[in-house]
Amino acid sequence: MAKITYIEHDGREHVVEVKTGLTVMEGAIRNNVPGIDADCGGACACATCHVYVESAHALPPPAADEETMLAGTAAQRQANSRLACQLKLGPELDGLVVRIPEMR
Repeated sequence: MAKITYIEHDGREHVVEVKTGLTVMEGAIRNNVPGIDADCGGACACATCHVYVESAHALPPPAADEETMLAGTAAQRQANSRLACQLKLGPELDGLVVRIPEMR
């Protein structure tokens, strides 16, 4: 299990335990965290799970399809933007903090 903190655009925090092997997006959906819509179900095809990674965890760089999706559709993209559907949880991501943008 990994503890993930999801911060809504208005500052409300949701700290949840997510099973290792799931994605940050799946953790949000299974725990009813608002703001992560996941319209494509995790297929890296919509950017409705766009988040800002706020913690200093070392993440693998985005794959080409994630980079393309972020470049083309993620509103308010920043240097720390990622798609939550592409962040698979392992023990190394315990304590991850992500902020959910207000608009996508």
